[in-house]
Amino acid sequence: MKDLKNTCRVALVQAEPVMFDKAASLQKALGLIANAVSEKAELIVFPELFIPGYPVGMNFGFSMGKRTEAGRKDWMRYYNASLVAGEAEFQALSAAAVSAGAYISIGFSERDAVIGTLYNSNAIFAPDGTWKVHRKLKPTGSERLVWGDANRDYFPVTDTPWGPVGALICWESYMPLARVALYEKGITIYISPNTNDNPEWQATIQHIAIEGKCYFINADMLIRKDSYPKDLNTAEDLAKLPEMVCRGGSCIIDPYGHYMTDPVWDEETILYADLDMNLAAACKMEHDAVGHYSRPDVLELIVRE
Repeated sequence: MKDLKNTCRVALVQAEPVMFDKAASLQKALGLIANAVSEKAELIVFPELFIPGYPVGMNFGFSMGKRTEAGRKDWMRYYNASLVAGEAEFQALSAAAVSAGAYISIGFSERDAVIGTLYNSNAIFAPDGTWKVHRKLKPTGSERLVWGDANRDYFPVTDTPWGPVGALICWESYMPLARVALYEKGITIYISPNTNDNPEWQATIQHIAIEGKCYFINADMLIRKDSYPKDLNTAEDLAKLPEMVCRGGSCIIDPYGHYMTDPVWDEETILYADLDMNLAAACKMEHDAVGHYSRPDVLELIVRE
């Protein structure tokens, strides 16, 4: 492991996106970035699908072997609100990273520039204006009605003064081999943009921090039922949802599995923490899952990137 900068100041944003509105979601993100920069944040992390929001509870008119034109119109609205990597919204986020002198991680619905498929993606922007995009390997459950399986950008990592930083989106963290693929790249900070506001998830993230001997950034969001557009064609899908559709629970875990910040529920906030990067190496003295505590002569991972 290379020498690392001693500390990393993280700003973890728990906020509600502006549903189905990429311009307004972008402006909200830029405002939150400015707030984090005023607190000297060096790594700013947003939740899954912050632009243009995660449409929890919607099925876009799909049922087994059937679909509706009303649902197709809502899907097309979401499609149009999704981002094409490299276009205007990306340029604005890139400029924000340069201006802030910070790394910015943000989840977004990605519209492929060539084909007609959407991807559940996460981008990490560097202070030099460059970016890397990760596409979710396997959308979870009925997410597959909206987003496709990743066809590239499987396990990118961003080199930072604090070591390699990578992201797995939501339930990708339940794919053991995907975690190992990141560990093998030496990540010191594991970013998890997600919508897991269930208590069991808290056990998962503590386990991963211990297993990978890395900092785990648990980036969840808020979504309220009354935040959905009122003129959706399939609004009846939302009638049975609770008023607080996603409660958050964002937090930061250290490489020993301890909470650096306790989970926060039911409110928008920015959580700050100063990560001691010496732990990234020191805690591997007795356990390095892809180093001295592995058996490559017995077990081998093949990653086709």
